Amino acid sequence: MSFPFLLLQRPFSTSTRRTYRTKNIPEDIVAKALATQPTRRSRSVNIQSIEDIKPQAEPQSASTSKAVRKPKTRKANILLPVDRFDLPPRSKWRNYFPTSGMAFKSRISIANPETAALVAESFVPSGSRDKVIVEAYPGPGALTRALMQLPKERIRKIIVLEDVEQYLNFLNPLQEADPRVQVLPMNGFSWDTYHQLDVQGFLDDVENTTWNQSNPYLHFISHLPMDVLGEQLLAQLLRCAPEQSWLFKYGRIPMSYLMHDWVWDRISASTEDPARCKLSVIAQAVSEFNHTIDPRLLVPYNNHFYPDATNPAYSLKTENRRRGTPFVAGTFRPLEHQIIQSGMLDKWDYCLRKLFVLKSTPLKNAVGHLAPGSNVLKSYLTGDDIPPDQRTDMTKIIKKMSVEDWAAVVGAFDRWPFAPEELLITDTFSRDERI
Repeated sequence: MSFPFLLLQRPFSTSTRRTYRTKNIPEDIVAKALATQPTRRSRSVNIQSIEDIKPQAEPQSASTSKAVRKPKTRKANILLPVDRFDLPPRSKWRNYFPTSGMAFKSRISIANPETAALVAESFVPSGSRDKVIVEAYPGPGALTRALMQLPKERIRKIIVLEDVEQYLNFLNPLQEADPRVQVLPMNGFSWDTYHQLDVQGFLDDVENTTWNQSNPYLHFISHLPMDVLGEQLLAQLLRCAPEQSWLFKYGRIPMSYLMHDWVWDRISASTEDPARCKLSVIAQAVSEFNHTIDPRLLVPYNNHFYPDATNPAYSLKTENRRRGTPFVAGTFRPLEHQIIQSGMLDKWDYCLRKLFVLKSTPLKNAVGHLAPGSNVLKSYLTGDDIPPDQRTDMTKIIKKMSVEDWAAVVGAFDRWPFAPEELLITDTFSRDERI
C-alpha cells in the first residue's frame, strides 16, 4: 500500500519540533518585580559628553605594533626655471623629471655633462663633416647639448625625436638657441615618425650614397629604453638593413646607442656563449659593431646616469634589468654584403623562431620541427650532391650554429617546394607596420 502523503516529509531532517504552551505568570509577581527594579537616573551635568570620552588604547607589544603610515602629502607644483638652455643641477632632476609611470619607468638618460661630452665625441669623432643627426629618446637632452658643443663643422643638423612633455620643456629651448636643432614631439619607436620625416622634408638635404660605401652624412643616435620595447626597436632597425628600408634607403648609415650591457651581451654573444639568441644571429648577420668608449668609463652607474640605481651596481656583470646595471656605448654599421638576402627576412625570422625554442637540441633532431615533412631538409644540407666542405654539421646544437649555418638552413627551407607559404611569426611589428 502506498502512502502519498509521506512525500511531504523532509528526507534530510533529523530534528524533532516540540510545541510549548505559554506560561501564565501571576500579576502580583510581575508587580513585585517591577517595584524592586532600580530606576534610571537622569544624566548629570558633570558627566562628559560621549564625544569627549576617548577609549583607552590597548597596549601592544613592539613585535605586534604596526607602523603608523604617514598621510601622503601632495607635491606642490614646481615652477620651471626661466633659463632652460642649461640643465638644472643633477640633485634637482627629480623635481622636473619623474621616475615612475608608463612614460618614465624605462627611460635612462646621461646626467653627467662630462660623460655626455665623452660619448658625443665617440659617436661623432674628429674627421666627421656635415652630419645630419637623428636622435631618438634624448630624455632631458644632456647628450643633445654635448652634440651641439662639438665643432660646428661636424654636425649640420640635429633632429630630436621626443614626445614626453617633461623632457620637451628642456629640449625646446635648444632649437630656439641653435638653428641647427629641430625638436619634434614624436615617438622614436613609431613607424609613422620616420614616415613624417620624409613627408615633411626634414631629410631632403641628406645625400644618398650607393650601398658599396658608407654614408657619412646621416647618423642615427639613441638612448635605448631598458624595457622589452627597447630591445625590439634595435632588433627591428637591424632587420631594415637587408631590405635597405627605413633610414637605410639613404645608404649604409651608422647607428649609435647607449644601452644596458645585458643587451650588448646578447647581441655580441658568440656560438660558445650561453647568451646567444635570435638577436645575436640577426645583429651579426647584418652589421659589424663595436664599443665606442671603454665600458669601464661608464661605471659606477650613479656617477653618470639618471635616475639613480634601485640597487647600485658597481660591477660589470649584469645580474638583472633593474636600474643600476651598467651601460655601454656602441655603434653599428651595416655590412656591405648582406647574408640575409632581400625578400628573405620573413623566412629567417620563421626559422629562427621555430628552431631557437629547441636551442639545446642538435640540428638533425630539430629541423623536423620547422613544418610537417621538413625532415627532408637534411638531404638539402648534407646530400651527396653538396661538396663536403659546404655540408652543414647536423650534430651542432641550435644555439651553437654560426651565421653561415643559419644561412644554409634558411636557404634549404627556401628551396623546399613544400615549405609553408604563410609565415606569421615575426619579432615585432606586423608586415604592414614594419619599419
